[in-house]
Amino acid sequence: MDIGSNIRAIRKRKKITIAQICEETGLSQGFLSQVETNKTSPSIATLESIAQALRVPLAYLLLKKEERMQIVRKDERKVTTSGAEKLRVEHLSSTKNMRMMLVELPPGASTGEAPHAHEGEEVHVVIQGRIHAQQGEDWAEFDAGDSFSWNACTPHIVKNIGEELAIVLISVYTEADAADRGL
Repeated sequence: MDIGSNIRAIRKRKKITIAQICEETGLSQGFLSQVETNKTSPSIATLESIAQALRVPLAYLLLKKEERMQIVRKDERKVTTSGAEKLRVEHLSSTKNMRMMLVELPPGASTGEAPHAHEGEEVHVVIQGRIHAQQGEDWAEFDAGDSFSWNACTPHIVKNIGEELAIVLISVYTEADAADRGL
């Protein structure tokens, strides 16, 4: 864990000197310097006082880099195709357990020839167009602004039943081990 580098980066971003932190926390400058260079590991109580001096939650100091805010700019999105109909999929962002994507379905296109199932839970928001969604024996038609969700382990299919391009925002949640297996 790189707590010291986190502390230094926050302190510098907020233009706070080591002396100011030491004055507020009662720590020595030498000790704080060793903390920032990861040469010593402070106690939780010491970290809490440093966090208070930096005006950040203690938990923020403990985050790993991959747990911090991840940014994907619109022009940097990964774009793939899916299925036989080569649906366009824009990957918006993801965490260890969740991913979000925009899926474009041309008129008449669907997520497959037959319903499919996989691990996880999904939430869908129709951004544009008109779609038909079916999970098992349940089905409904949706217009722009409508949303629905389901457990993806039950076979499901989504089809564009309108005359224009349908765009659906999909969030998929999977347990970490399932996500690691690429399900």
